[in-house]
Amino acid sequence: MKANLLMNFSIDKENKTVNVKREFNASLSNVWSAWTEAEILDQWWAPAPMKSKTKSMEFKEGGRRLYAMIAPDGIERWSTFDYSSISPKTNFKYAATFCDADGNPNSEFGSSYWDITFSEQGDSTFVDIVITRDSLEELEKIVEMGFKQGFTAAMESLDKIFETRK
Repeated sequence: MKANLLMNFSIDKENKTVNVKREFNASLSNVWSAWTEAEILDQWWAPAPMKSKTKSMEFKEGGRRLYAMIAPDGIERWSTFDYSSISPKTNFKYAATFCDADGNPNSEFGSSYWDITFSEQGDSTFVDIVITRDSLEELEKIVEMGFKQGFTAAMESLDKIFETRK
């Protein structure tokens, strides 16, 4: 078990992007499944102590995941992933949008456009993530909301899933 897994997190204000490169001590097949199957996503996507609950998910081009992050007090924060491109075990892209429980977008926030690339090197799988926003203001808003801390916590939860599957 590797102790120090790579986690690079940077913000590129000029291009309105967040860039994350993350290493996992797991096979490409296992990492791909963890990012693309609702049953596994729900185990790690929300930063603890929140929980993730998928209402519906069709992982295909033109498909959608509708899910909630549920706080310990029961408050649900809904979002969608609208999948635009999928290259199995290599890359997928989607637009992530805050919404209500029926998938109607929240007009206060724009979407985040995720481009996620997977590669295997030895016993590790690397996930390169580029998240683009429409404006610098939107980018700064998600950073202020604690995106880095929340996403880092979610990545650590995913590490724990891989540890139990060894």
